[in-house]
Amino acid sequence: MRAARLIKMLLLLQSRPSMTAAELAQELEVSERTVTRDAQALSEAGVPVYAERGRAGGYRLIGGYRTRLTGLARSEAEALFLSGVPEALREMGLQDAASAARLKVSAALLPSLRDASRTAAQRFHLDAPNWFREPETPELLPAVADAVWDDRRLAARYRRGEEEVVRELEPYGLVLKAGVWYLCARVPDGGSFRVYRIDRFTAVEPGGERFARDQEFDLPAFWAERAEQFARSILRTEVVVRLSPRGLRALPHAVEALSARQALETAGAPDADGWVTVTLPVESEEVAHGQLRALGPEAEVLAPGDLRERFARDARGLAALYGEETRPARRPTGA
Repeated sequence: MRAARLIKMLLLLQSRPSMTAAELAQELEVSERTVTRDAQALSEAGVPVYAERGRAGGYRLIGGYRTRLTGLARSEAEALFLSGVPEALREMGLQDAASAARLKVSAALLPSLRDASRTAAQRFHLDAPNWFREPETPELLPAVADAVWDDRRLAARYRRGEEEVVRELEPYGLVLKAGVWYLCARVPDGGSFRVYRIDRFTAVEPGGERFARDQEFDLPAFWAERAEQFARSILRTEVVVRLSPRGLRALPHAVEALSARQALETAGAPDADGWVTVTLPVESEEVAHGQLRALGPEAEVLAPGDLRERFARDARGLAALYGEETRPARRPTGA
């Protein structure tokens, strides 16, 4: 435990010019007294840690001291090689840089750990796109990615419905969601953050001017918030559904996760037959019809009346098709 903490402390000091005891204590989740003892231990081990006294003081390494990555355990080395997503790196035009970085890390590892990249690749592979969908790499993705990495403003033409709009953007981050690339960007001069689908850009032109990145921007948190806002925005209609115990269990597999979660929160007590009535938020009656058909006889639509009648027509059609047990199955054409 302490050895791992000492290695982390050393790497923190390598990555920054100087750190106070309070900063190190927060990063290492220990007390400042423990930081002092750990700094002394590193010094006794030959690591040139220098302590500066006073209010603005702290700890730093002297003489440009660097350490090789000999402190990595096998699991840590393998996790390091799992941190990249090869297909995504290729689409952004970063495969050569990633390959060079992996070679440099491999060269710095202990000989006993240099097979970490191979063992990791044999045990984990990320295939991001959905099933039954051919992934398409947006033609302009590499140019957008360059602007993101370089904090460079971007002049872009964006397809919105039947028209194109021109935008100047500060590109903050890229998100790959179910095989689709998105750009999270801000309108210059303190404007709002927005999300754009990369495949809807028709032209992009990196500008010569770099922008000052907001250090408080948290890409994962921003994306999670916007994704939930989008999911809520499309759930504009409600249907009342009575579900069997089996239908209740299958509901999260038939509708959107947010829709199912909100429906289950409204579920009342089971009736005499063990069925439960819920209010289900949906995008539209048309979408609800397609989704709830997957539950078959395990779901009964109570409202709205038009949707209930639609399911009634489906039921009558199925009864007419399957109700006569003596009628032979229809032969396929040409059989």
